[in-house]
Amino acid sequence: MKTASSTDPTRANIFLDRELSQLTFNRRVLAQAEDTSLPLLERLRYLCIVSNNLDEFFEVRVASLLAQGNLAENPALAANLARISNECHNLVKDQYAVLNTEVLPELKKKGVHLVRHTDRNEAQRAWVKEYFEREVRPLLTPIGLDPAHPFPQVVNKSLNFIISLTGKDAFGRGTGIAIVKAPRVLPRVIRLPDELSTNGGISFCLLSSIIHSHIEDLFTGREVIAYSQFRVTRDSDLWVDEEEVKNLRQALKGELQGRQFGTSVRLEVAKNCAPELSEFLLEQFGLDKSRLYAVDGPVNLVRLAELIDHVKQPSLRFEPFVPGMPQKTAHHDIFEQLKKHDILLHHPFQSFQTVVDFIQVAAHDPSVVAIKQTIYRTGMHSDLMEALMAAARAGKEVTVILELMARFDEEANINWADKLEQAGAQVVYGVVGLKTHAKVALVIRREDADAEGNPGGLRFYAHLGTGNYHLTTTRLYTDFGLLTAHPEMAQEVNEVFIHLTSLTKPHKLTHLWLAPFALQSEIIKAIRNEAKIARAGRPGRIIVKINALVDESVIRALYAASHDGVKIDLIVRGACTLKPGVPGLSENIKVRSIIGRFLEHSRIYYFRNDLAHDVYLASADWMSRNLFRRIEVAFPILDKALKRRVITEGLNPYLKDNSNAWELDPSGHYQRRKVRGKQLEFSAQRHLMELLGTHPVDTGE
Repeated sequence: MKTASSTDPTRANIFLDRELSQLTFNRRVLAQAEDTSLPLLERLRYLCIVSNNLDEFFEVRVASLLAQGNLAENPALAANLARISNECHNLVKDQYAVLNTEVLPELKKKGVHLVRHTDRNEAQRAWVKEYFEREVRPLLTPIGLDPAHPFPQVVNKSLNFIISLTGKDAFGRGTGIAIVKAPRVLPRVIRLPDELSTNGGISFCLLSSIIHSHIEDLFTGREVIAYSQFRVTRDSDLWVDEEEVKNLRQALKGELQGRQFGTSVRLEVAKNCAPELSEFLLEQFGLDKSRLYAVDGPVNLVRLAELIDHVKQPSLRFEPFVPGMPQKTAHHDIFEQLKKHDILLHHPFQSFQTVVDFIQVAAHDPSVVAIKQTIYRTGMHSDLMEALMAAARAGKEVTVILELMARFDEEANINWADKLEQAGAQVVYGVVGLKTHAKVALVIRREDADAEGNPGGLRFYAHLGTGNYHLTTTRLYTDFGLLTAHPEMAQEVNEVFIHLTSLTKPHKLTHLWLAPFALQSEIIKAIRNEAKIARAGRPGRIIVKINALVDESVIRALYAASHDGVKIDLIVRGACTLKPGVPGLSENIKVRSIIGRFLEHSRIYYFRNDLAHDVYLASADWMSRNLFRRIEVAFPILDKALKRRVITEGLNPYLKDNSNAWELDPSGHYQRRKVRGKQLEFSAQRHLMELLGTHPVDTGE
């Protein structure tokens, strides 16, 4: 599969490398861990996020590049991978340096101890030994390698140990290497009893450290001369020939098992791993030395998130934040409110509970005859899914467009598909070859004529959003959602559902931009319209807030608009392959990235359009996959007051931010924006927390 990271030298003049751009995003996340003004546990969390991001980067992006062919026959690809590898090694080295020289020592001063074997006192060692014998050893299965015991299958990202032994085994043979898999059922961070912690602190040790300490106990009569923890990362992209399989859900269930044993792409070992052991492992996994990462600490920093969950000291965390509730939805019938005005929600600054209430009320409302909803990510536990099942059991027509191929959420979605069907819901898996990434829900009520002159019959109520129906991420990601009873808009949402279930060509949509049919062409048309306005001597203006910008057709349109004098501000959280500020190409384009307490996830498209102020919210980033290989929806904000809210909450504060903002230069480097002169420090996220959080706010109607 061809990726957006091409090695064509002519492209390098006008596009940045996608993979290197993604790695610079992780550099910005790492900078959060380095920020001494942030609470210590939050700095540790950012380190865990970097590790999690790198895992996915290797599982998907690096795996995709390696699959392009023989590197010996493609020197340009090999050179690009070498640059990526070099940056990854430097990033990982700096990450562990922050952990070992800053975060862990500072946590120790605060009474939070991650105790290694060499640092444990006698009482702690005795407790660890007893824990090992009681909880760990019975679950371990050391495997001495010989012709009857070949190198075992190693699960993706699992914790394992390799041991070099001297002497002979119980059968008189000189098997020199053994493998021990750490049990996946055991916690990776173990809290020691409080009486074993000094000065009233809290002490932890890692499962890897406990196994390290007692490796020799597993090999009676043998001498352990070297050992190391190790972890292999594998290609985790699922592939199913959707045109050949008769049942996508069943095919995916089988494919999920194979994900654990995909092609190896990275090997992590301990820093002190003996060279002969790391070379042996590289040979077993078919990797060259550039894929080896010798780390100064645990091979999976993601697991340190368990320590964060254990520690309850408020001073080590961000101050608690309580999202606001829209004033006019807190204690009123939501359908009556929507008949009067649209409701705009800005998460996580405003609670997602309003959306949950919308579906739950619909599930139990006798006037509701049907509910339709798309699901991309929703988590293992979901009040929304429970409400949909309750509605189906109550006899309502419930249709769920559930995306089985949502990466790393496939298993959860398969489980929900089973439960929904058992409850009586109609479950559809979208369109073959296209992921359904749109975030839309529709409630259909049968209503009587009312005093305001509205005729009786079926009335449609819709929710459209920029983020997933996932209750956990709605507290951590910034997103917008719109609840509306606008007749034309809600009817068009229904047309999208009919299109997805019937697979017929959608009717012409006036308000919604639907991918893969119209979204890309509408975006480019809107960009070109601003350029036309600028060429006529009037101010052209574009502001966009998205997670990634890598689609070349859109970038070329932005370059052309810049050349025509359109002022363009792009707020791009992650990968951006556009080069801003290049004379004659993009001198009117600025790119910034915001990295803060919450993950910036909103997608907002603003076009000035001669003061018409066209504002669209969307599920789609400006990437080729979103524009051509997914079902995506962009929707306009029609109410003028709500349009102002999107601009004043979703765009202007982020352009003003001088606390969490990073600005991109033409070379692909980001510089953190700093307070200059008499400026006051301004954080967009902090501003929105103060504006919308902890107390009822006006939604702008």
